[in-house]
Amino acid sequence: MTTVVEEIGGEPVVRALVERFYDIIETAPEGARILDLHFQGHGLAHVRVEQFGFLCGFFGGRRYYAEQHGHMNLREIHAHVPIRVQDAEDWLGCMQRALDDTGIHGPARVRIDTAFDRAARMLVNA
Repeated sequence: MTTVVEEIGGEPVVRALVERFYDIIETAPEGARILDLHFQGHGLAHVRVEQFGFLCGFFGGRRYYAEQHGHMNLREIHAHVPIRVQDAEDWLGCMQRALDDTGIHGPARVRIDTAFDRAARMLVNA
């Protein structure tokens, strides 16, 4: 069985997705609250690298994030940040745009959309 990483074209596509996502977060109105949440946490200096490492493992590839941090527990990673339902919706909307802009589609896109929707909603804690 192929991994999502393989289905979408490998780590370069994951990197492009992360870059596009954070470009959107940093410039689109619907990304403003998410950007603010990052400043309440650990800031922006590390987020592109960390999300790339996390998504590689999340998509079935090398688990860079776990290798560095010892886990990939999303709730633990985000526990310090108050996440509302609207924040989850905004994150999903920005990610949908990034997925579209990166050209990710087909069966892998369906799997990604389902996984992201579930993950974003389970992080709501405020």
